[in-house]
Order: sequence, then structure tokens, then C-alpha cells
Amino acid sequence: MGDRARTPTLTALLCLGLCRGPCDQVQAGAAPKPSIWADPGPMVSRGSPMTIWCQGSLQADVYHLYKDRVSKPLDTEAPQNSSKKAGFSIESMSTHTAGVYQCAYHSRRKGWSERSDPLLLVVTGVYPAPSLSAHPSHVVTSGGNVSLSCSSEVTGDTFYLLKEGGAGPPRQMQSRTFRGRWQAVFSVGPMNASHGGTYRCYYNSSSYPHTWSYPSNPLHLEVTGVYREPSLSAQPGSLVFSGDNLTLQCRSGAGFDRFALTKDEGLTSPQHLHGQHSPYFPLGHVSHTHGGQYRCYSGHNLSHAWSAPSDPLDILIVGMYEKPSISAQPGPSVSWGEKVILQCRSEISLDRFHLSKEGSPAAPQLLRLQDAAAPFQASFTIGPVTSNHEGNYTCYSSDSTFPYLLSLPSDTLELLVSAPSPQDYTVENLIRMGGAALILVVLGILLFQARDSPGRLEDAARRSSYRAVPTEWCSSQNRSLFMHSFTEDVPAVGKTNSRNISRGAQDLV
Repeated sequence: MGDRARTPTLTALLCLGLCRGPCDQVQAGAAPKPSIWADPGPMVSRGSPMTIWCQGSLQADVYHLYKDRVSKPLDTEAPQNSSKKAGFSIESMSTHTAGVYQCAYHSRRKGWSERSDPLLLVVTGVYPAPSLSAHPSHVVTSGGNVSLSCSSEVTGDTFYLLKEGGAGPPRQMQSRTFRGRWQAVFSVGPMNASHGGTYRCYYNSSSYPHTWSYPSNPLHLEVTGVYREPSLSAQPGSLVFSGDNLTLQCRSGAGFDRFALTKDEGLTSPQHLHGQHSPYFPLGHVSHTHGGQYRCYSGHNLSHAWSAPSDPLDILIVGMYEKPSISAQPGPSVSWGEKVILQCRSEISLDRFHLSKEGSPAAPQLLRLQDAAAPFQASFTIGPVTSNHEGNYTCYSSDSTFPYLLSLPSDTLELLVSAPSPQDYTVENLIRMGGAALILVVLGILLFQARDSPGRLEDAARRSSYRAVPTEWCSSQNRSLFMHSFTEDVPAVGKTNSRNISRGAQDLV
């Protein structure tokens, strides 16, 4: 780069004294400083070519390239095709070409510019690659935290963590020894969609800070919980015989074109999400290895942000043990509103029992025995029963050690629910109607008599008052009070009638 011949024009310019004093002398502030960058980037693997570009804001006559803040320029280039930039090519990156670079340019009107900002060129692939892992998982819920551990068997003084496509500088951390390895742990979080992506790490020696190791294995960090959860279903169903075909389908809202399926293996979260464009996951001919709990996620293409997980779906593999027996207590025919007990019994030592209703979309009911001693049976109480409980029932048995492997199904038990007998209210209604008619007849007779014979009504009132007076009213103290209330309660037909009623009351006393 610095040894090739100068062009005649460049040599003539240098000889004309464009640089007063040494050619690397800079007249500070005379011209704006240029910009500097590396193509394809500031990190280049050993042996690869790269180009350093320097661009000024004015039309320049010549560009100088400096390395490691040395005053003498490392190389000199004329601008290309009357442009305002020049390229300095490095044919093969090595430990000697790595370092800190700056550039400056000369303008006829302004003289020498300031030097550019420093550009750090790092050569990678000098030391063996470290390993990068995520704890507790590569898949992290939005708002959570994750630790990325970079470790190496070779001595490394400083470790660096880079995110692919990240705009910021690499994170760096001093190493420490742990179980015979050098490592650094980088904490990432609280997580959001921007933290998802591909990460790699490197290390170097303090003696050669610009010489780095090979990159670690790529680590894909996935962020879940960014979008609403989808739903997961099984075709033909979650109860499947060994050898049958099974397909799982992940359903989500419109706009999602990437889907991932996970199978829980006793971990708090999946270790990886392998996305595909189809929401269908054919599992083929299932065996005992397919039994388990599944969830699915939805997302967008070329993104590391995912939805929340779907509700878990248990896939139960049928046919692993002998079939149990099923019975109903007190019997398979039950009256509406009563309760019935369906009893599932196994002849072998199994401690979990599942009850399934034919045609029901719900997962089978599950009971686990607390006592492992014989008899091996479980009782499912159903009720108060309605017509919805009527149908065919089967039961299965399983071992808690292998909870997703079920026995053969029991024989089918048909549960019949008799409808309640309707109550007959005809007699009661007739009695009520007869009583009402009788009351109306009596009232009509009384009204007719009162209209034709007012005197008879007064006599009837007098006789009623005689019978209604209690014995305690016969005392002299209550006589006046009785007379007053009686004359108010019985309406007067005339003055004579009122006096006659009062006189009759006195005779009674």
C-alpha cells in the first residue's frame, strides 16, 4: 500500500511545495476534517482484503493516511475521478495492518485539513473461537432478563459481545476464570423487541488489543410476548393411537407469516424457536416419543420478536397398557338433576386415570391416586346431570412417570339421562277458579240486597257488631271508646239509623 509508485501528477504536486515543511504537517483549522470508514467494515478476518475510504468536504488535491497516530503518513492517494474521496486498499489483513487509522486531505484554497476521527481496524481469526451461551434460555419473555456467557479455553484478557446489525459499539468486559476457563458474562434486559437478534462474541490479548479471536457460534436471541397469543389444535385430536397420523395447527390473527412449535421438556421456557411459514406442523406416524405438552408462537418474517405462547396442548399416545374397565354407580341410567359416579378400574399398577366423553372438545378429566395400593381405580363424580351429560364415555389409565402414555381405551359406557316428569296443575287451577267464582257470586248477592233493602243492611251490621265485641270492652272505662270507634266504622245511613245502632250497643253493654 505504501510502497507502490506515486503518479506523476501526485509527485509534481508534492515537489511544488504544497506542504510547507514536512508533508505530514497539518495546518489546524484550515479546512474541515474529513470522514473515514472501512469497506466492508472495521472488523475483517485475517487474510481478507479491505479498503479505507477518506472523504473531504472540499475538492482535494491529495489525501494522506496515518496509522497509530504516527506523524508520518502511511500512504498517499490522489482523489478518484475528480471526486472528493480517495480509497486506500489493503490486500490482505493481518496483525500488522490492524490498528487505529486517520486521514487528512489538502485543498488548494484552504491547505491541509484536520485529521479525521480515528478508525479502529480489527483483524479477527487469530485465536481459537470462544463459545457463547444464553442462561436460562435463548427464548426470553418480554420484560425478562438473560445472561450471555462467552468463554474460552485459551487465555483471553478482554471479551467482546456484538449484535449483528447493531449500531452501537461492541460491549466489552474483563475476563475471569471459572472451572478452568476464561469467561465473561453479559447481562441483557429488561428485554424488548429490539433485543432480539443474532449475537457473537470475541476475545483478545492485552498485548495485541487489535488482534481478536475467531467469532463464536452465532446465538439467536428470541423475544416472546410481543404479540397476542395464538391457539393450538390437533387433527384428528389430542388422543391418538400409536402409529396414527397427527397434525398440529397454530392459528393466529391476520398478518403473521411465521410460526414456531415447541414441546415442553420440563423446562421453564423453550431453548429455541425454529420458525416456518406454514401454520401446520405434521408429526407423521406418532410413537411414544411424540407424547407431551406442546405450545406454538406466531411472528413476522425476518424478525426475532414473537407472540406470547399459546395455551398448552397435551398430546396423549394411546395403546401403551392394557385397557381398564368402566362402570356407573348406581347405574348408567340417571334421572335429571341426580349425580352419578363413573368408576375406572385397572388390573395393573397404574396411578392416573383419564375420563373422556365422545364428541367433547374438552380435554379428558384426570384423577391421580394418592394411595398406590390396590385396588387401582378412580371415581369420577358427574352431576347434577342434565341432557348435556348424556353420551358415551371411555376411560384410560397411565403411569405418573410417563404421564402422556395412556392405556388402551376401556369399553364404552353409555350414560342415559331421563327427563324430569312435568307437574300437572289442572286440579289446583280448577279449585282456585271455583273459589274465585263463589266469592264473586256472594259479593253480587250482597250488593243486590244492599241496593234493595238498606234497612236489612243496618240490621245485619247491628247483629255483626254484637258478635264482634270482645268481653274486655264491657268495662265502664272502655264503653265510651267502643261507642266512638263503632260509630266511625259503621257508615250511617241516616240520623235515626245511627241512633238506633248506638242504642242497641248500649243495651248490649
